[in-house]
Order: sequence, then C-alpha cells, then structure tokens
Amino acid sequence: MRILVVEDEQPLADGLADGLRREGHVVETAYDGASALVTLGGFAADVIILDRDLPVLSGDAVCSTLRAAGNPVAILMLTAADTLDDRVAGLDLGADDYLPKPFAYIELLARLRALARRAGGGRAETVLELAGLRLDTARRTVERDGLPLTLTPKEYGLLEVLLAAAGAWVSADELIDEVWGSPDERRRSVVKATVHTLRRKLGSPDVIQSATGFGYRAWGAG
Repeated sequence: MRILVVEDEQPLADGLADGLRREGHVVETAYDGASALVTLGGFAADVIILDRDLPVLSGDAVCSTLRAAGNPVAILMLTAADTLDDRVAGLDLGADDYLPKPFAYIELLARLRALARRAGGGRAETVLELAGLRLDTARRTVERDGLPLTLTPKEYGLLEVLLAAAGAWVSADELIDEVWGSPDERRRSVVKATVHTLRRKLGSPDVIQSATGFGYRAWGAG
C-alpha cells in the first residue's frame, strides 16, 4: 500500500513510517495538516494515517477538505481523546476508522489491512495477482500460470488474506482471526500446517515467506 503518515510528533511519525516500510509499504510523512495536503498533491496514497490534533491545519480540516474535494482515500484517524462523541465526530467528518492513542502497532496493521480490503471491495477489480498466481475473489478460483489449482476453503482464505495484504506481514494470530475465526482453533501449528500444504500446491517459485516475530507474507515478482 501507499501510506501517508500525518503526525506532529515527529519521532512517532518517523517510527511508524520506518515500521511500515519494513512491512513492504511505500510511505511518506507530513508533520502538519497543511503539509499533508501539499504532499497528497504529488503522492497518490491508498491510506492516510491522520492525527486529529495537528498544527497549522487540524486533522478534522484535512479530512473535511479531502472529502469535499471528492478524494476517496481511506483515512485512519488517530487521537488522544477516546470519548464516544469524539469518535462519532471524527467518523462524521469522513474518516473510515478511528484509533485512540496509545495504540498497539499490531492493531494499527490490522486496521490498515481492513481498510485496504474494504477499499478493494468497492472496486470492480476482484482479481489478486502475484508471480503467476491469479486469485479471483468473485469466483473464488485460483490459477497459477493459467492452470487451475484446487485449494481447501482454509487454504484459499489464507492465500486471499496474504495477497490482499499487498506484501505486508500478517501474524499467525491474525490469520487465525481472519480465516478460522474460532477461539478454540487459536493454535499457530494450524497455520503452519496450512501454509505447508498451500506452498506445495502453489509450486515454484515459492511466494509465501515466513519470519519469526513477523508472521507470513506473499512476496514475489508479479
């Protein structure tokens, strides 16, 4: 994904940007609302991580300006305030999601993936492609190099989540939440076994990477 981080606490903004780049995203930063709008003039972001309390031009004003201009970019609003009225006000301005500070980085990543999937669901394009793989979310079919593959529902779901993450790392627990969704199946060995059989069915070159402390991601020459 292409992400713009708009946060006036520069260490936080730079730390988020560095982490997101390590996840495989393209990231720009801005430290005030006016700079954010200037940056967006030359950077087509998929998602904006937008602090609500910004200098020069507030996050509320940035959000309102973008929506008034018809900009459909997904907006994840950050704020130190966490009252119901505050959350409702932010969403009414046009934000797509709301995350109170302080937040866990893993939750931020999960919300970004949810925004990406939500945005993708509104497009006519329903095909995810990578390294000869073609997953059609409307028909629920998978091909590699033009040959159809037979996957179990869990293998298909796992592959769809990884491809939709667009190169970002997805933890085992997050995959269980997305694909299995059952508390009694929260065992990482289940994910590991499913990844093993999925890799075998997908063939070479391997497009699923794993790393301790990060999880799994789909990665390869598309």
